[in-house]
Amino acid sequence: MAAVAPASEPTPTPTTTTGRQIPIVCPGHTRPLAELQFCSISENDNEQRTFLVSACHDKMPMLRDGATGDWIGTFAGHKGAVWSCRLDPAALLAGTASGDFSVQVWDAITGQSLHSFPHKHVVKTVDWSLDSKRLATGGHEGVLRIFDMSQPKKEPLMFDQSSKEKVSISKCNWLDNSTVLAAGEDGNIRFWNVDETDASKQLTKTLSVGDGIRDMELLTLSSGKRILTVAAGEKVTFFDIVSGQQIKSHKMPIHFKVEGGASLHPSGKKFIAGGGRRGGSMALGAGKEGGELGSDLLVYVFDFETGKMLECHKGHHGPVRCLRYHPDGKSYATGSEDGTIRLWKTDP
Repeated sequence: MAAVAPASEPTPTPTTTTGRQIPIVCPGHTRPLAELQFCSISENDNEQRTFLVSACHDKMPMLRDGATGDWIGTFAGHKGAVWSCRLDPAALLAGTASGDFSVQVWDAITGQSLHSFPHKHVVKTVDWSLDSKRLATGGHEGVLRIFDMSQPKKEPLMFDQSSKEKVSISKCNWLDNSTVLAAGEDGNIRFWNVDETDASKQLTKTLSVGDGIRDMELLTLSSGKRILTVAAGEKVTFFDIVSGQQIKSHKMPIHFKVEGGASLHPSGKKFIAGGGRRGGSMALGAGKEGGELGSDLLVYVFDFETGKMLECHKGHHGPVRCLRYHPDGKSYATGSEDGTIRLWKTDP
Protein backbone atom coordinates (compact mmCIF):
# COMPACT_ATOMS: atom_id res chain seq x y z
CA MET A 1 0.00 0.00 0.00
CA ALA A 2 1.43 3.38 -0.96
CA ALA A 3 2.39 5.93 1.66
CA VAL A 4 -0.12 8.76 1.96
CA ALA A 5 1.05 12.36 2.02
CA PRO A 6 -1.08 15.06 3.64
CA ALA A 7 -3.49 16.76 1.29
CA SER A 8 -2.84 20.37 0.42
CA GLU A 9 -5.60 22.87 1.20
CA PRO A 10 -7.31 24.69 -1.68
CA THR A 11 -7.02 28.42 -2.10
CA PRO A 12 -10.38 30.15 -1.67
CA THR A 13 -10.14 32.32 -4.80
CA PRO A 14 -8.56 31.91 -8.24
CA THR A 15 -4.90 32.88 -8.34
CA THR A 16 -5.28 34.05 -11.94
CA THR A 17 -8.25 35.66 -13.58
CA THR A 18 -9.60 35.01 -17.02
CA GLY A 19 -12.45 36.56 -18.94
CA ARG A 20 -15.82 34.88 -18.87
CA GLN A 21 -15.71 31.90 -21.18
CA ILE A 22 -18.69 30.90 -23.27
CA PRO A 23 -18.47 27.15 -23.90
CA ILE A 24 -19.98 25.14 -26.73
CA VAL A 25 -23.25 23.68 -25.44
CA CYS A 26 -24.13 20.18 -26.62
CA PRO A 27 -27.85 19.47 -26.06
CA GLY A 28 -29.58 16.17 -26.65
CA HIS A 29 -29.62 14.43 -23.29
CA THR A 30 -32.63 14.83 -21.01
CA ARG A 31 -31.29 13.58 -17.67
CA PRO A 32 -28.07 13.92 -15.63
CA LEU A 33 -24.82 12.94 -17.34
CA ALA A 34 -22.83 10.10 -15.75
CA GLU A 35 -19.57 9.72 -17.71
CA LEU A 36 -17.59 11.21 -20.58
CA GLN A 37 -14.75 9.72 -22.65
CA PHE A 38 -12.65 11.07 -25.51
CA CYS A 39 -11.18 8.62 -28.02
CA SER A 40 -8.66 9.62 -30.72
CA ILE A 41 -7.86 7.54 -33.79
CA SER A 42 -5.67 8.01 -36.87
CA GLU A 43 -7.55 8.20 -40.14
CA ASN A 44 -6.28 8.60 -43.72
CA ASP A 45 -2.91 10.35 -44.06
CA ASN A 46 -2.45 9.92 -40.30
CA GLU A 47 -4.97 12.65 -39.56
CA GLN A 48 -6.28 12.46 -36.01
CA ARG A 49 -10.00 12.36 -35.38
CA THR A 50 -11.42 12.47 -31.89
CA PHE A 51 -14.79 11.23 -30.69
CA LEU A 52 -16.66 11.98 -27.47
CA VAL A 53 -19.03 9.46 -25.91
CA SER A 54 -21.41 10.20 -23.07
CA ALA A 55 -23.31 8.03 -20.61
CA CYS A 56 -26.54 9.44 -19.24
CA HIS A 57 -29.45 8.57 -16.97
CA ASP A 58 -31.81 9.06 -19.94
CA LYS A 59 -30.83 5.55 -21.15
CA MET A 60 -29.41 6.99 -24.38
CA PRO A 61 -25.59 7.03 -24.59
CA MET A 62 -24.41 9.27 -27.42
CA LEU A 63 -21.48 9.61 -29.81
CA ARG A 64 -20.24 13.07 -30.85
CA ASP A 65 -17.41 14.75 -32.70
CA GLY A 66 -14.83 15.52 -30.03
CA ALA A 67 -13.85 18.89 -31.50
CA THR A 68 -17.20 20.43 -32.36
CA GLY A 69 -19.57 18.48 -30.12
CA ASP A 70 -21.75 17.69 -33.13
CA TRP A 71 -24.03 14.69 -32.59
CA ILE A 72 -23.14 11.59 -34.60
CA GLY A 73 -25.39 8.89 -33.17
CA THR A 74 -27.21 7.35 -30.22
CA PHE A 75 -26.93 3.79 -28.88
CA ALA A 76 -30.59 3.03 -28.19
CA GLY A 77 -31.67 -0.10 -26.36
CA HIS A 78 -31.06 0.11 -22.60
CA LYS A 79 -34.04 0.12 -20.25
CA GLY A 80 -32.30 1.84 -17.35
CA ALA A 81 -29.89 4.67 -16.64
CA VAL A 82 -26.54 4.29 -18.40
CA TRP A 83 -23.65 4.86 -15.99
CA SER A 84 -20.68 4.23 -18.27
CA CYS A 85 -19.90 4.35 -21.99
CA ARG A 86 -16.48 3.59 -23.47
CA LEU A 87 -15.18 3.26 -27.02
CA ASP A 88 -12.52 0.67 -27.71
CA PRO A 89 -9.08 2.04 -28.75
CA ALA A 90 -9.97 1.69 -32.46
CA ALA A 91 -13.35 3.43 -31.99
CA LEU A 92 -15.07 0.51 -33.72
CA LEU A 93 -16.87 -0.87 -30.67
CA ALA A 94 -18.70 0.77 -27.76
CA GLY A 95 -19.46 -0.74 -24.38
CA THR A 96 -22.20 0.55 -22.07
CA ALA A 97 -23.06 -0.25 -18.44
CA SER A 98 -26.58 0.26 -17.17
CA GLY A 99 -28.94 0.24 -14.24
CA ASP A 100 -31.00 -2.33 -16.13
CA PHE A 101 -28.51 -4.97 -14.87
CA SER A 102 -26.83 -5.35 -18.24
CA VAL A 103 -23.81 -4.41 -20.33
CA GLN A 104 -24.20 -3.99 -24.07
CA VAL A 105 -21.59 -4.02 -26.81
CA TRP A 106 -22.34 -1.95 -29.91
CA ASP A 107 -21.01 -1.50 -33.41
CA ALA A 108 -19.78 2.10 -33.06
CA ILE A 109 -20.18 2.70 -36.81
CA THR A 110 -23.75 1.49 -37.30
CA GLY A 111 -25.07 1.75 -33.73
CA GLN A 112 -26.26 -1.87 -33.85
CA SER A 113 -26.25 -3.87 -30.61
CA LEU A 114 -23.89 -6.83 -30.98
CA HIS A 115 -23.96 -8.46 -27.54
CA SER A 116 -25.86 -8.11 -24.28
CA PHE A 117 -24.29 -9.41 -21.07
CA PRO A 118 -26.69 -9.84 -18.12
CA HIS A 119 -25.54 -9.00 -14.58
CA LYS A 120 -27.20 -9.46 -11.20
CA HIS A 121 -27.22 -5.81 -10.12
CA VAL A 122 -26.63 -2.27 -11.39
CA VAL A 123 -23.50 -2.05 -13.57
CA LYS A 124 -21.53 1.18 -13.04
CA THR A 125 -18.45 0.86 -15.23
CA VAL A 126 -16.97 -0.74 -18.36
CA ASP A 127 -13.57 -0.52 -20.03
CA TRP A 128 -11.87 -2.08 -23.05
CA SER A 129 -8.52 -3.84 -23.02
CA LEU A 130 -5.79 -2.14 -25.02
CA ASP A 131 -6.08 -4.77 -27.78
CA SER A 132 -9.91 -4.50 -27.84
CA LYS A 133 -10.22 -8.24 -27.25
CA ARG A 134 -11.75 -8.10 -23.77
CA LEU A 135 -14.23 -5.98 -21.83
CA ALA A 136 -14.10 -5.40 -18.07
CA THR A 137 -17.27 -4.58 -16.10
CA GLY A 138 -18.11 -3.78 -12.48
CA GLY A 139 -20.84 -2.39 -10.29
CA HIS A 140 -22.97 -2.94 -7.21
CA GLU A 141 -22.35 -6.69 -7.14
CA GLY A 142 -18.74 -6.07 -6.17
CA VAL A 143 -17.56 -8.47 -8.87
CA LEU A 144 -15.11 -7.58 -11.63
CA ARG A 145 -16.07 -9.46 -14.79
CA ILE A 146 -13.89 -9.99 -17.87
CA PHE A 147 -15.68 -10.85 -21.12
CA ASP A 148 -13.82 -12.36 -24.09
CA MET A 149 -15.09 -10.72 -27.29
CA SER A 150 -13.89 -13.67 -29.42
CA GLN A 151 -16.14 -15.96 -27.34
CA PRO A 152 -19.03 -13.74 -26.20
CA LYS A 153 -21.19 -16.67 -25.07
CA LYS A 154 -18.44 -18.00 -22.79
CA GLU A 155 -18.82 -17.39 -19.05
CA PRO A 156 -16.74 -14.36 -18.01
CA LEU A 157 -13.84 -14.45 -15.59
CA MET A 158 -14.98 -13.15 -12.21
CA PHE A 159 -13.05 -11.51 -9.37
CA ASP A 160 -14.71 -10.71 -6.02
CA GLN A 161 -13.36 -7.48 -4.58
CA SER A 162 -13.49 -8.75 -1.01
CA SER A 163 -14.11 -12.08 0.66
CA LYS A 164 -15.37 -10.33 3.83
CA GLU A 165 -17.94 -7.89 2.43
CA LYS A 166 -19.51 -6.67 -0.78
CA VAL A 167 -17.50 -3.77 -2.21
CA SER A 168 -19.20 -1.91 -5.06
CA ILE A 169 -17.00 -1.04 -8.02
CA SER A 170 -17.35 2.56 -9.23
CA LYS A 171 -14.73 2.61 -12.02
CA CYS A 172 -12.42 0.18 -13.80
CA ASN A 173 -9.48 0.75 -16.15
CA TRP A 174 -7.16 -1.61 -18.01
CA LEU A 175 -3.51 -0.94 -17.17
CA ASP A 176 -2.29 -3.39 -19.82
CA ASN A 177 -3.81 -6.41 -21.56
CA SER A 178 -3.53 -8.50 -18.38
CA THR A 179 -4.12 -6.04 -15.54
CA VAL A 180 -7.34 -4.27 -14.54
CA LEU A 181 -7.68 -1.55 -11.91
CA ALA A 182 -10.97 -1.67 -9.99
CA ALA A 183 -11.92 1.36 -7.87
CA GLY A 184 -14.08 0.51 -4.88
CA GLU A 185 -16.54 2.37 -2.70
CA ASP A 186 -14.32 1.33 0.21
CA GLY A 187 -11.62 3.73 -1.00
CA ASN A 188 -9.33 1.03 -2.39
CA ILE A 189 -8.03 0.56 -5.94
CA ARG A 190 -7.30 -3.10 -6.57
CA PHE A 191 -4.93 -4.30 -9.29
CA TRP A 192 -6.09 -7.63 -10.75
CA ASN A 193 -4.00 -9.90 -12.94
CA VAL A 194 -6.89 -11.39 -14.91
CA ASP A 195 -4.66 -13.98 -16.63
CA GLU A 196 -3.41 -15.49 -13.37
CA THR A 197 -5.08 -18.84 -12.62
CA ASP A 198 -3.83 -19.04 -9.02
CA ALA A 199 -6.46 -17.16 -6.99
CA SER A 200 -3.92 -16.28 -4.30
CA LYS A 201 -1.84 -14.34 -6.85
CA GLN A 202 -4.58 -12.55 -8.77
CA LEU A 203 -4.66 -9.45 -6.55
CA THR A 204 -1.24 -7.91 -7.16
CA LYS A 205 -1.46 -4.47 -5.54
CA THR A 206 -3.82 -2.18 -3.63
CA LEU A 207 -3.78 1.62 -3.43
CA SER A 208 -5.91 3.45 -0.88
CA VAL A 209 -7.38 6.96 -0.73
CA GLY A 210 -9.59 6.47 2.34
CA ASP A 211 -12.95 7.52 0.86
CA GLY A 212 -15.37 6.03 -1.64
CA ILE A 213 -14.00 6.62 -5.13
CA ARG A 214 -16.18 8.62 -7.48
CA ASP A 215 -13.83 8.96 -10.46
CA MET A 216 -10.59 7.41 -11.72
CA GLU A 217 -8.57 8.32 -14.80
CA LEU A 218 -5.44 6.63 -16.13
CA LEU A 219 -3.43 8.95 -18.37
CA THR A 220 -0.14 8.77 -20.23
CA LEU A 221 1.37 12.27 -20.19
CA SER A 222 3.16 13.86 -23.14
CA SER A 223 6.38 13.05 -21.23
CA GLY A 224 5.50 9.35 -21.27
CA LYS A 225 4.80 9.15 -17.54
CA ARG A 226 1.59 7.35 -16.54
CA ILE A 227 -0.50 9.01 -13.86
CA LEU A 228 -3.60 7.75 -12.06
CA THR A 229 -6.02 10.51 -11.04
CA VAL A 230 -8.52 9.67 -8.29
CA ALA A 231 -11.43 11.81 -7.03
CA ALA A 232 -12.71 10.66 -3.65
CA GLY A 233 -14.13 12.34 -0.54
CA GLU A 234 -12.90 15.94 -0.64
CA LYS A 235 -9.58 15.24 -2.36
CA VAL A 236 -8.04 14.66 -5.77
CA THR A 237 -5.08 12.31 -5.48
CA PHE A 238 -2.43 11.43 -8.07
CA PHE A 239 -0.35 8.24 -8.20
CA ASP A 240 2.65 7.22 -10.27
CA ILE A 241 1.17 4.08 -11.77
CA VAL A 242 4.54 2.34 -12.22
CA SER A 243 5.81 2.73 -8.65
CA GLY A 244 2.39 2.97 -7.01
CA GLN A 245 3.61 5.97 -5.04
CA GLN A 246 1.32 8.89 -4.28
CA ILE A 247 2.63 12.02 -5.98
CA LYS A 248 0.12 14.67 -4.89
CA SER A 249 -3.11 14.94 -2.94
CA HIS A 250 -5.07 18.19 -2.96
CA LYS A 251 -8.10 19.04 -0.83
CA MET A 252 -10.84 20.60 -2.94
CA PRO A 253 -13.45 23.32 -2.32
CA ILE A 254 -15.95 20.67 -3.47
CA HIS A 255 -16.62 17.05 -2.55
CA PHE A 256 -17.04 13.82 -4.52
CA LYS A 257 -19.33 11.95 -2.13
CA VAL A 258 -22.26 11.78 -4.55
CA GLU A 259 -21.16 13.31 -7.85
CA GLY A 260 -18.24 14.82 -9.72
CA GLY A 261 -14.78 13.91 -10.92
CA ALA A 262 -11.38 15.15 -12.02
CA SER A 263 -9.14 15.00 -15.10
CA LEU A 264 -5.44 15.72 -15.55
CA HIS A 265 -4.16 17.83 -18.44
CA PRO A 266 -1.89 15.88 -20.86
CA SER A 267 1.00 18.16 -19.87
CA GLY A 268 0.60 17.15 -16.22
CA LYS A 269 0.68 20.79 -15.14
CA LYS A 270 -2.97 21.35 -14.21
CA PHE A 271 -6.23 19.52 -13.66
CA ILE A 272 -9.96 20.18 -13.76
CA ALA A 273 -12.56 19.16 -11.19
CA GLY A 274 -16.25 19.48 -10.47
CA GLY A 275 -18.53 18.08 -7.79
CA GLY A 276 -20.80 18.86 -4.86
CA ARG A 277 -20.58 21.89 -2.61
CA ARG A 278 -18.58 21.27 0.55
CA GLY A 279 -20.60 21.55 3.77
CA GLY A 280 -23.51 19.73 2.19
CA SER A 281 -26.88 21.08 1.20
CA MET A 282 -29.48 22.54 3.52
CA ALA A 283 -32.08 20.94 1.31
CA LEU A 284 -30.58 17.54 2.07
CA GLY A 285 -29.93 18.35 5.73
CA ALA A 286 -26.46 19.69 6.40
CA GLY A 287 -24.37 18.46 9.30
CA LYS A 288 -22.88 20.37 12.20
CA GLU A 289 -20.49 22.16 9.84
CA GLY A 290 -23.47 23.93 8.31
CA GLY A 291 -24.27 23.96 4.65
CA GLU A 292 -25.39 25.98 1.68
CA LEU A 293 -28.51 25.79 -0.40
CA GLY A 294 -28.16 24.08 -3.75
CA SER A 295 -25.12 22.44 -5.27
CA ASP A 296 -21.85 23.64 -6.73
CA LEU A 297 -22.34 24.48 -10.42
CA LEU A 298 -18.77 25.57 -11.18
CA VAL A 299 -15.99 24.01 -13.24
CA TYR A 300 -12.60 24.44 -11.55
CA VAL A 301 -9.04 24.46 -12.90
CA PHE A 302 -6.18 23.81 -10.43
CA ASP A 303 -2.40 23.83 -10.51
CA PHE A 304 -1.05 20.28 -10.29
CA GLU A 305 1.98 21.09 -8.12
CA THR A 306 0.38 23.37 -5.55
CA GLY A 307 -3.34 22.68 -5.79
CA LYS A 308 -4.02 26.40 -6.19
CA MET A 309 -7.19 27.33 -8.00
CA LEU A 310 -6.34 28.91 -11.36
CA GLU A 311 -9.79 29.39 -12.85
CA CYS A 312 -13.45 28.70 -12.16
CA HIS A 313 -16.16 28.86 -14.80
CA LYS A 314 -19.92 29.29 -14.67
CA GLY A 315 -22.19 27.82 -17.30
CA HIS A 316 -23.97 24.71 -16.09
CA HIS A 317 -27.34 24.93 -14.37
CA GLY A 318 -26.77 21.79 -12.33
CA PRO A 319 -23.90 20.08 -10.51
CA VAL A 320 -20.96 18.89 -12.62
CA ARG A 321 -21.02 15.09 -12.63
CA CYS A 322 -18.21 14.20 -15.05
CA LEU A 323 -15.41 15.85 -17.01
CA ARG A 324 -12.43 15.00 -19.22
CA TYR A 325 -9.65 16.77 -21.09
CA HIS A 326 -9.45 16.34 -24.86
CA PRO A 327 -6.35 14.23 -25.71
CA ASP A 328 -4.66 17.25 -27.31
CA GLY A 329 -5.18 19.28 -24.15
CA LYS A 330 -6.65 22.27 -26.01
CA SER A 331 -10.16 21.78 -24.65
CA TYR A 332 -12.16 19.80 -22.12
CA ALA A 333 -15.71 18.52 -21.74
CA THR A 334 -18.01 18.69 -18.74
CA GLY A 335 -21.29 16.87 -18.17
CA SER A 336 -23.89 18.05 -15.71
CA GLU A 337 -27.07 17.18 -13.91
CA ASP A 338 -28.68 19.78 -16.19
CA GLY A 339 -28.50 17.26 -19.07
CA THR A 340 -25.97 19.19 -21.15
CA ILE A 341 -22.37 18.65 -22.19
CA ARG A 342 -20.23 21.78 -22.48
CA LEU A 343 -16.93 22.07 -24.32
CA TRP A 344 -14.46 24.59 -22.87
CA LYS A 345 -11.18 25.96 -24.21
CA THR A 346 -8.14 25.24 -22.05
CA ASP A 347 -6.52 28.59 -22.93
CA PRO A 348 -9.32 30.89 -24.12
